[in-house]
Amino acid sequence: MSETDIPAPATAPRSDWGEVLHSLLRSGTFLTGLVILLFWIVCALLGEHFVPYDPLADDIINALAPPSGEHWFGTDQIGRDVLSRVIVGSRDILTVAPLATLLATVAGTALGLLTGYFRGIVDDVVSRILEAFMAIPGVIVALLAIVALGTSKITVIVVIGLSFAPIIARTVRSAVLAERELDYVAAAQLRHESALHTMFVEILPNVIPPILVETTVRLGYAVFAVATLSFVGFGIQPPSPDWGLSISSNYSMIGGGFWWTVLFDALAIASLVIGVNLVADGVQGALND
Repeated sequence: MSETDIPAPATAPRSDWGEVLHSLLRSGTFLTGLVILLFWIVCALLGEHFVPYDPLADDIINALAPPSGEHWFGTDQIGRDVLSRVIVGSRDILTVAPLATLLATVAGTALGLLTGYFRGIVDDVVSRILEAFMAIPGVIVALLAIVALGTSKITVIVVIGLSFAPIIARTVRSAVLAERELDYVAAAQLRHESALHTMFVEILPNVIPPILVETTVRLGYAVFAVATLSFVGFGIQPPSPDWGLSISSNYSMIGGGFWWTVLFDALAIASLVIGVNLVADGVQGALND
């Protein structure tokens, strides 16, 4: 058989994306999560244009005012409007968390393709390194890296992204191992296609479904990770109205009965994580139909 007789690879993903989209649009879980996400995205993009007060402006005279008609969510310990800070505070977390997730997805996908396709010594060495990295709690790795590199949004993005990359790599590797044994990969090898071409042009389109699911799941974890790092003082820095930072600054007020200084930021984090998880569940359900 000549090279021209070798059949072309099945490069299109097996999933019918039209049916997947139709399933998503019928999924109450996905649509509910999407509405929550879109709400916070609008707040992040346009929030500063419709908030009632400057989220960074203090007003000591009205410090720790309870929720009222003037300040719906009350004010914090230096008189800043909590509602305005919650709305505008979505911006940093919805910038850092998605970018960290994107970095994790790109790096994890590349590593998963590499280890799953080559196997052998490449798989053994890279997989052992990733497993050793995953054995260390992610928060500890993040804290050590941020202490070494300094605190900035870029550092937080890189640290969280690289912390999640091994998890995505493991998922992609499993999918690639199954795809590697199929006929279209053998056909590409018989045509003497390069390894990079086979991995990224032939195999990658067929492992997109598990990558999408893993990405949406990791986004929820990234939101929580950003908030956690800000809470302990190693994430987004003042004067940002970031939710985790606001909770860290005001949580000591709870003992004095000033619950509103923390409650609404905590609810914002919870709602965003729930929204992301609902979207992830909807995507997974649509791809499994």
